[in-house]
Amino acid sequence: MVSTYRVAVLGARGVGKSAIVRQFLYNEFSDVCVPTTARRLYLPAVVMNGHVHDLQILDFPPISAFPVNTLQEWADACCRGLRSVHAYILVYDICCFDSFEYVKTIRQQILETRVIGTSETPIIIVGNKRDLQRGRVIPRWNVSHLVRKTWKCGYVECSAKYNWHILLLFSELLKSVGCARCKHVHAALRFQGALRRNRCAIM
Repeated sequence: MVSTYRVAVLGARGVGKSAIVRQFLYNEFSDVCVPTTARRLYLPAVVMNGHVHDLQILDFPPISAFPVNTLQEWADACCRGLRSVHAYILVYDICCFDSFEYVKTIRQQILETRVIGTSETPIIIVGNKRDLQRGRVIPRWNVSHLVRKTWKCGYVECSAKYNWHILLLFSELLKSVGCARCKHVHAALRFQGALRRNRCAIM
């Protein structure tokens, strides 16, 4: 049986959220920044231990605020489907304090307005542009401690440019949404070498 997980990717302009998605799906990166102006939907399939998991990755343009209800969600074409996903990936630029503040605000709005149901919807905070480490504006330990201990969210730092920790991010995502077969397997190996046991590939 194929499991399907809907994932929303959000972040301020220029943080590289679309670059992360494209690196994950196509193993490609462009130094040219093309702003996301409309919602984009990607439909990859992930294979792990011989089992297929469908992902519906929704790459959203920067939004001014998280929709407070379904009516508002569907009134704005850029926000459609935002309240009904299984998980959120909130991306910020480790060299831009304002982009972290954006993520902080959106996360709080998700918690205040999202109809969660019986269990909490996972949120993973992602610090992109790790290759520009020297320009970091907030110490990594401070952010990691805040996100993991106070916010109770997942935290991953990555570099879309050099494809560093991109696969780790999506393996953590699968674990967060309750993929039973994704647990108890070394995260760094899960998306490499599809023909080996306990490893995964994109179809």
